[in-house]
Amino acid sequence: MAKPELEFHMPPGEWGRAMAGIEGMWEQILSQDPDTGDYARLVRMEPGTDTSTAGILEHEFKEEVYIVAGDLTDLTLGEVFTAGMYACRPPGMKHGPYRSESGCLMVEFRYEYP
Repeated sequence: MAKPELEFHMPPGEWGRAMAGIEGMWEQILSQDPDTGDYARLVRMEPGTDTSTAGILEHEFKEEVYIVAGDLTDLTLGEVFTAGMYACRPPGMKHGPYRSESGCLMVEFRYEYP
């Protein structure tokens, strides 16, 4: 089954915790394929949110992220990313942890890698 066909609408889901144990980080699922787990979501970080306790992230799926508003600092790289910036991460790419000084809103796409 693929993601559903959806015309413009208000996302039905509530905002929920994006990562267990991380305060101030929220997600709202926009669409999801129940068979593969592929999804599109919004991720919101409140000002001062820090994901250091999650450590460096690495996963087996492809991920694309676009920063809509705010800032995101990669604490490993020591680089600050801002609105309009985009990341494309193949499986196994290490990234993070992150901190946001002013808060951040991102749209993220995750999907299986062939």
